[in-house]
Amino acid sequence: MSLPHAILTALLEKPSSGLELTRRFDKSIAYFWSATHQQIYRELGRLEAEGYIRTLPAEQPARGQKKNYEVLPAGRAELARWTAAAQDPKPQRDVLLLRLRAAAVVGTAGLEADLRRHLELHQRQLAEYEEIQQRDFPPGKDAPEDRLRHLVLRAGLDLETFWTQWLTHALEELGELPGTP
Repeated sequence: MSLPHAILTALLEKPSSGLELTRRFDKSIAYFWSATHQQIYRELGRLEAEGYIRTLPAEQPARGQKKNYEVLPAGRAELARWTAAAQDPKPQRDVLLLRLRAAAVVGTAGLEADLRRHLELHQRQLAEYEEIQQRDFPPGKDAPEDRLRHLVLRAGLDLETFWTQWLTHALEELGELPGTP
């Protein structure tokens, strides 16, 4: 049920067309909640049918013109209800950790190269988050909405820092195992 809430959030921040919403999604929300273009359009239709959003009237009627959407009071109320509701954390599922566990019984062939690849990917993501932080959250930008958005970014920074540190440690451990090149 989180995709509709992600869309409501984005539309409350700025009424948009589906295409604009998808582009904005890719630059922000997709860092922690991904959705395809098709999923977003399908969900826009559902949200409109449920009375949570509406299509803004077009300035000039034209065939094939993009629709712009805005959140209605019922949509804002639904987002507020969902935001205030308690939700348990989801159990973590990570294929890399499962593969490490499996390597304990079948051997570590190929694992070092993939750990290095993962480390590089997490280092790149961390660098991207650091650039976003520097660009979007300069000192003194502390309005409540900015502080909450920065808190979300901090989660990404902290997670990527964790993964880069953990992968570095995992590679060190792997290198110390007998029979590992």
